Amino acid sequence: MAKAFSVASWNVEHFRSQKVDSRVEDVIGFLGEQSPDVFALYEVEGREVFDALTSVLPKYTFHITEGSQVQQILVGVRQGLTAFFTQKTEFRSGVSLLRPGALLTVQVAGENYPLLFLHTKSGMEPRGLGLRDDMLIRALDFAKVLDRGTPPGKRANYIFLGDFNIMGMEYRYVRESDLPAAKELLKLERGARSKKMRVLDKDAEFTWWGGGSIDPSSLDFVVARDHLTFKRFGESEVSVRGWPSLPPGDERLAWVRRYSDHALLYFEVQRV
Repeated sequence: MAKAFSVASWNVEHFRSQKVDSRVEDVIGFLGEQSPDVFALYEVEGREVFDALTSVLPKYTFHITEGSQVQQILVGVRQGLTAFFTQKTEFRSGVSLLRPGALLTVQVAGENYPLLFLHTKSGMEPRGLGLRDDMLIRALDFAKVLDRGTPPGKRANYIFLGDFNIMGMEYRYVRESDLPAAKELLKLERGARSKKMRVLDKDAEFTWWGGGSIDPSSLDFVVARDHLTFKRFGESEVSVRGWPSLPPGDERLAWVRRYSDHALLYFEVQRV
């Protein structure tokens, strides 16, 4: 089956010029090595990033979210690919400082593929879980909204993805009420099935690691309509690239410090 387009999704935490090193150039260089048709970078904070992007990746057009939040979502699209960008403020869940959703609709061979890039609320306190849960429910319900614009008998080729920050909840003073991250993910998986969607398999479980003795976590995901097909990387549909592919130790830690504590997610959508 022919490829429709490829996507890279990467949280590059506090992405701005550091002045004392070349992190911006390193990050964009690593991104360019993946050669995605579409990409999203999360936590973009500095104007200096745009100059580096246009010089290292001249064959892309760029879009970025706007608002009172400091951290933005930046989306790049390879020139020659037809796409329409929209900022979706409803995914802030009523909190002005949260990131809005970045909706990019890609058109290939007469088919539209809506991609919703999300960076949901972090935190293990009840408020963090509640906001995150609301944002993900809105993302799932958006499938029905998109279906209204499709021809009779068809469903939207909808995908939503990004840093979902699925980390569970710690309930202060009543630890027996804690919610493990695995149970939060289970709710997302069940919600996805109710919308005829599924959480795509990754070839590495963990996508975030803060270094040292900190345990890695699985924070980044791709959720897609269940009629869509994807290129296989071994037994998985999403390739996790970066520190998870390196052996534990100094080499892995050096990668995290040079690029990001999040790994990059890469996948290829096949034509419907």
